Amino acid sequence: MNYTADAPAVWDAGFTGADDCLLSSDQCVIRAEHYFVKGLVEIPVLGTDDVFSWGVWVSLSRASFSRAADMWDQPGRENEEPYFGWLTTELLVYPETTLNLRTRVHTRPVGERPFVKLEPTGHPLAVEQRNGITMERVREIAAAVRHPA
Repeated sequence: MNYTADAPAVWDAGFTGADDCLLSSDQCVIRAEHYFVKGLVEIPVLGTDDVFSWGVWVSLSRASFSRAADMWDQPGRENEEPYFGWLTTELLVYPETTLNLRTRVHTRPVGERPFVKLEPTGHPLAVEQRNGITMERVREIAAAVRHPA
């Protein structure tokens, strides 16, 4: 019920070990110019209490990233205003690119990944987040992720 990206789409293995780059399980910095956090795009599964989620990377402004980093281990961080960001994970199960979809990153309590809310557009991912998906769609996604064409 969850698939995740290990790094933002713009990450290159050549960045590993560079002084101005960082890739952890939650945060990423590229060339001290581009800043990312990992969060979850959650999609309700219709007719169940389940949620399907995509672990995705979202680019943030330097100021938003700095604030999120400052608050990372602080109790009450879930009271922060959402941060604007751009989706930086390509989810190939959708017919249109998911790169650069507009988002809001909602911080949750310490220990929980942020919730990524997509702008309400006609993009299939945004529609699924708004309307939910069937268990059959979950199976389609699983097959596509496990056995890419």
